[in-house]
Amino acid sequence: MNNIIQFASKLIKNLAANTANEVHKFHGGVHPDGHKDESTSRPIAQLPIPEALTLPLRQHVGYIPKLKVQVGDYVLKGEMLAEAEGTVSAAIHAPTSGTISAIEEAVIPHPSGLPDMCVTLTPDGKDQWKPLTPIDWKNTAHSELISSLRASGIVGLGGATFPTHIKLRKDGSSAIHTLIINAAECEPYITCDDMLMRERADEIIQGVAIAQHLLGAAKVVIGIEDNKPEATLAMSAASKTLANAVVTTVPTLYPSGDARRLIHLLLGVEVPHHKRSTEVGIQVFNVATVLAIYRYFTFGEPSVSRIVTVTGNVTAPQNFEALLGTPMPLLMAAAGGAKPDTTHFVMGGPMMGFDLPSLNVPVTKAANCIIAASPTLFAPPPPAQPCIRCTRCADACPVNLQPQELYWFAKSDNFEKARDYNLFDCIECGCCTYVCPSNIPLVQYYRYAKSEIIALDKAQEAADLARERNDFRLARIEREKLERAQKHAERAAAAKNNLAQPESAETDKAANNPDVVEAKKAAIAAAVERAKALKLTAANSGAAQTSTEQPLQAESPADNATSSATGVKPDATTTATNEAQSKIDKQALIAAAIERAKAQKLAAVQTGAAPKNTENLSAKVKAEIDEIEAIRTKAQQMVKNKTPD
Repeated sequence: MNNIIQFASKLIKNLAANTANEVHKFHGGVHPDGHKDESTSRPIAQLPIPEALTLPLRQHVGYIPKLKVQVGDYVLKGEMLAEAEGTVSAAIHAPTSGTISAIEEAVIPHPSGLPDMCVTLTPDGKDQWKPLTPIDWKNTAHSELISSLRASGIVGLGGATFPTHIKLRKDGSSAIHTLIINAAECEPYITCDDMLMRERADEIIQGVAIAQHLLGAAKVVIGIEDNKPEATLAMSAASKTLANAVVTTVPTLYPSGDARRLIHLLLGVEVPHHKRSTEVGIQVFNVATVLAIYRYFTFGEPSVSRIVTVTGNVTAPQNFEALLGTPMPLLMAAAGGAKPDTTHFVMGGPMMGFDLPSLNVPVTKAANCIIAASPTLFAPPPPAQPCIRCTRCADACPVNLQPQELYWFAKSDNFEKARDYNLFDCIECGCCTYVCPSNIPLVQYYRYAKSEIIALDKAQEAADLARERNDFRLARIEREKLERAQKHAERAAAAKNNLAQPESAETDKAANNPDVVEAKKAAIAAAVERAKALKLTAANSGAAQTSTEQPLQAESPADNATSSATGVKPDATTTATNEAQSKIDKQALIAAAIERAKAQKLAAVQTGAAPKNTENLSAKVKAEIDEIEAIRTKAQQMVKNKTPD
């Protein structure tokens, strides 16, 4: 009975262990020849310091760093030459001590083959480090560690070159629960990570511990392909010092080293195409990257070198630790030199790498492998044939796309349909091209379509921005126009109120004064009396005139109207009398208006509202004013004498 219980217990434990290390297969993938044994037969070698180091500023994803040195400056090893600029950027450091001899454009290892800005350093041979300061990462605040890591220049050394300090920041939207160390190295010919794990497993595990601390991850999973048994043993032994860490072997299947494919292999988690792995609580780092993190925090060393695999059509394939900026010919010479039938050189692996524009380019942070190519190793591709709709590309696609459909859309420039078919989910692994029986360079079509879509999106974004700016400009002009009109109206209303308020106040004051009221009544009565006297005088003088003494005048329209209505034409005497009477009435009204104006002015003078600005007038004007004042005084006296008591 006890034996049965012990057997069952062991069986349960084994099942639990197998479940913990369970591998989940992904769709597609291919099995290209590895060609890894050629470069793993020798240990990692240290290259000597070259005569000149050329350091491109563009060695990472993101913004180009800002230069801090000038030609002629002397720098020490590890001294910052260019500091990170912007959020996504990485610094550049001096790989050795020496003098800055040039800052100019030079050809860099890039698919475009175009030159870019580079810093040329002439070593002095001393290889003297600047004063280095290790960091106690266990007792330092997280923000200080990330800020310090930003100045280290460390990027993803697996080939992506994404700044490491960005990946180690804590994201408030999601917590990282699992840290995955990518040690699959699925690309053929590349063995730099394999040799690192064989020779420096302890340092890698210490770097993993630092990354786990910064991320706050509870679990660590190290994924290694099963074609690296020596690296697997070394990492398994070293990982025993790290709690909650497990080393898992995955099948040798390209592209198992892709981050999303490796996550699926190790955890069975499918990261949605529109999300990042951090949004599901997973972060992935390459083994060379965590080793660089360890060197920085433990010794204070920034990123100044990397391991490069030199293989292919060379005499002695091997891995070398080379300073950044080392010329490629020095690497080729260290590997015994390229054989005579070498046609070109490939940076990266044969599946996702690219042809170098020239061998005279420097080692960069992305240079994990240099392959000397020859017709024996890489036969020229045969001419492409028409697609036969065999769907082998769809079977091999690890992202579950429809490569044949994407091919037709890209070939016909139907970019919107290509986008609808998730073109940008393509990782450009080359599996579809590898299995295509018609030898169609499918990945090249996808890259073309992606570049065109990106260019169209940028053009549309620029057009939208220009239209938005123009709309804002027109709105601003209209707003300023309305504001000016409103200001003018407000100023006019204010001026009108300022003028009206004193006048109305003075008028009300004068109207309420008893003396002013009496004077106004007297003036009106005098005007009426004068009008009556003038009217009576005119009437008497008109009656004494005869019709023979006065010339006949043209009949007025009123007389014509009267005669037409009555049938009797008025005589000359009646017409003259009417005209005289109208003239007298008009003169009486004018005189009354003048007297009213004089009375109002007199009231204003009595209330103190008369103008006071007469002190700077000329003698002539003052004399006229005095004369007018004398006439006014005389008139007031006459009005007063005629007014009954």
